[in-house]
Amino acid sequence: MALVVFFMMGIALWHFTVFIPDRFWQGIVGAFLGAVLGAIVFGLIVQEASGKSLGDTDLLTALIAIPGVLIGLGIVYALGVRAEERAG
Repeated sequence: MALVVFFMMGIALWHFTVFIPDRFWQGIVGAFLGAVLGAIVFGLIVQEASGKSLGDTDLLTALIAIPGVLIGLGIVYALGVRAEERAG
């Protein structure tokens, strides 16, 4: 269940990328992938480090995904800016 929570938090926060200039690598789809993968990877790392199983969920499980989403979006945004600068 924790994977579903991480995935849903990634999607929920991804919706706010419409307020950011679209410089993400591969556009809005790249932002979606960055948000979801960032939430899942970071969430799994923290969930396993805290000793909880993937079936244990609570409010903290949803909050754990937020930094992962921001990290994932930041990476994809940086890649997009770098690709844009290379193109001209």
